This record gives sequence, structure tokens and C-alpha cells, in this order.
Amino acid sequence: MRRAAALLLTLPLFLTAGCARPGPEPAPGPSESGPRPTGPRWQPRPGLAWQWQLSGKLDLSVDVPVYDVDAHTTSAETVAALHAKGRKVVCYLSTGAWEEFRPDAARFPTEVLGKGNGWKGERWLDVRRTDVLEPLMAARMDMCRDKGFDAVEPDNMDGHLNETGFPLTAADQLRYNRLIARLAHDRGMAVGLKNDLDQIPELVGDFDFAVNEQCAQFDECAQLTPFIEAGKAVFHVEYEIPAEDFCGQARRLKLSSMLKKYELGAWRREC
Repeated sequence: MRRAAALLLTLPLFLTAGCARPGPEPAPGPSESGPRPTGPRWQPRPGLAWQWQLSGKLDLSVDVPVYDVDAHTTSAETVAALHAKGRKVVCYLSTGAWEEFRPDAARFPTEVLGKGNGWKGERWLDVRRTDVLEPLMAARMDMCRDKGFDAVEPDNMDGHLNETGFPLTAADQLRYNRLIARLAHDRGMAVGLKNDLDQIPELVGDFDFAVNEQCAQFDECAQLTPFIEAGKAVFHVEYEIPAEDFCGQARRLKLSSMLKKYELGAWRREC
């Protein structure tokens, strides 16, 4: 996830990677661990409108077919309520960075925790250590599946492009990203590629959609074309430029675009 460093001086410290610090998560009920796919997985098509809300009281009234919400703080009952309204629901997870405020934070050994990623309480993960991270991420995928989510949005999937504290290569990132995609697919859920534009040609076949931040601001939206050409949705947001400056291009490229505020509350302005 890319953010301007100056933003850290202006946002409250309780915000992290666009989401509010969650309260305690209710203890999960009994769950069968591991894959349990049930029928064909959802495939979002280009042009679907969406809502992305990771902070504040969740507004269930937005009339869009797709909601993207926090994995840990969203209950199975809320997912069911959205399904009752005809919505598909995406499970937001951080898979490439550790967050100290998550219920399972203590399960991550210190040797896989790298440098801070610019957000209070967050550190990059050593994605080479799939022996450690695979069971941790599998447990999180089980949680998403058991709550009834249709898909997963794994965040911080481009550590190899950042100063993580580890000598991560593009090959390391490809291997890890494909692992994350497999974990979601094995559980019958769709999965989106978050940012990581440089690896889209290699990964478009492994992921069911893309989630992108600020491709218009950085003049990168054309790099998402392989997803559209494959009939896969690109869910896109901008934060710092007016909607009139990017919505025309977004419509031409068939992106599912909207303007949001950095805290990713309920407010949205759709293209």
C-alpha cells in the first residue's frame, strides 16, 4: 500500500493502512480448519460498483453490489445481512505486514517482523518464510470463509518494492502472492491482487480481480488492463485528486472507480 509520508503527520494515530484500530474480536465459534470449498467461486466482472469501508460504523445502506470490509471486526451476522441485501462481501486482510492490534498478533515470531511500513503498529513481513506464514494466513482465510465472505482482499502484497528490512526479490513476492491466492481458492473464495502493478502480467491468471489505490494520481491505470481484458474487475480508489480528473479515464478503462478519504469510512463518491 502506497501512502505519502506527509500524510502520517496529519492522520490520527488510530488509523492504519486506511482502517481504524479495531476493538476486541469476539471469540470464534467451532471451526473446521483447512480448505472446504463449496461450488464455483465468485468472479467479479469489470464495471461492478463497490463500497470499501474499513473504519467507523458500517453503513449497510449503500446501494452497490460489492462491499469490501475488515476481516476481523466484521461479524458473520453482518456478512449475512449484506448477503440478504444481495451484496457480495470481500474480506480485507493484511497478508504482507504484521499489525500489532490484531487478535493473532502474538502468533507471529519476531524473526519474520521487519521494518515499519509507515503506519503505527505495523511492520513488513518476511514473505520468504512461508513455513511460518502459511499456517498463520491459512487460519485467517479460515476465519473469512467461516464468516461467509465471498472473496479476500490481501493487502501489503508488494513488499519487494519497499524497504522491508529483508532482501526480498520479485521472485519471492510472486511465490508468496501465489500462495495467498491458493489459500483463498482452496476455501472457495475469490481473491484480489492489491496494487503490485509490476507483477500483473505474471499474476493476472492467479487472481480473480484487482484492487488498486491511486493509479490515476501516479499515471499507472493502463497497467491494470490485463485484468479487464481477462474479464476481471478492477476496484480502484483515489484520495487526493478530484473525481473529474480521473473518472473519464476510469470509465474508458472500465475500472470500478471512486473517490474516498484516507480513513476509508462510509463516505464515497462514485465515478
